Amino acid sequence: MSDSEKLEKLPVTEEDNPQAADLSVLDSMGIVSAMNAADALVAPAVSRTLGEISRAVDIVVARLRLGGRLFYAGAGTSGRLGVLDASECPPTFGTDPELVVGIIAGGDRALRSAVEGAEDDHLQGGFDLDAHGFSAADTLVAIAASGMTPYTLGAVDYARSAGASTIGISCNPDSPLAAAVDVSIAVVVGPELIAGSTRLKAGTAQKMVLNMISTAVMIRLGKTYRNRMVDLSPGNTKLRQRAIRLVQELAEVSQEEARVALVNSDWSVRVALVMLVMRVDQTAARRMLVERGNILAEVLQGV
Repeated sequence: MSDSEKLEKLPVTEEDNPQAADLSVLDSMGIVSAMNAADALVAPAVSRTLGEISRAVDIVVARLRLGGRLFYAGAGTSGRLGVLDASECPPTFGTDPELVVGIIAGGDRALRSAVEGAEDDHLQGGFDLDAHGFSAADTLVAIAASGMTPYTLGAVDYARSAGASTIGISCNPDSPLAAAVDVSIAVVVGPELIAGSTRLKAGTAQKMVLNMISTAVMIRLGKTYRNRMVDLSPGNTKLRQRAIRLVQELAEVSQEEARVALVNSDWSVRVALVMLVMRVDQTAARRMLVERGNILAEVLQGV
């Protein structure tokens, strides 16, 4: 076979998985058992990148404290996972919707339907960041299972030219994305059960890493107290009931006292807790929080 006839070297995420050679003839139990066994490899692979993930968290925390924002950029499954993680920050941590921003190749339409060719547009990644006013103060987390997606690499090029910090999440070692970013998180989970279907192990790995980054960042920024979501946005009945239970438990008061404090604090769990524990009004509670960088644990320290 001539050199021109040889198969090109594929990234790990595109390779064939010999353990899945008989996948198409398995019964339902066999298929889901094989998938479950494959998924069991993901958490250990993520654990091998904890050092890089913690470095990424430190970078994002430092940038956000200085007024920057966090951006996710990706195409296909990777882009959808970034948008998902960003969209969950406001209801979970009470953040401004513009603090954590997810962009996907092809725009919002690509969240539901594939936009052909969108991931191949290198320049569009930068254009999409520019449309959001991306600047040197911000941080970009670029997500691409292969580490080779032109759209995502274009976003990294733009972010670097702007002087921003860059972080890459991929599932291939030594990829172009890994070489282009300040911190590379390469979670090598191996070939997929269905060759090239990176919504499987690679997608699971990416979601786990994104969960770690956003959650750890918000904890470091004081968005939790102990292990509770004290900055949640109670925009519906379920979340309001959760807010009441949180305040009732943490302040050790009755359900009615918790509800009244929340109403008087415009449904801010953080403010209501300071009001009840420190026995102050809303104005004083908000002042005490501001004086301590809005870190609830510091306000209630020693109480």
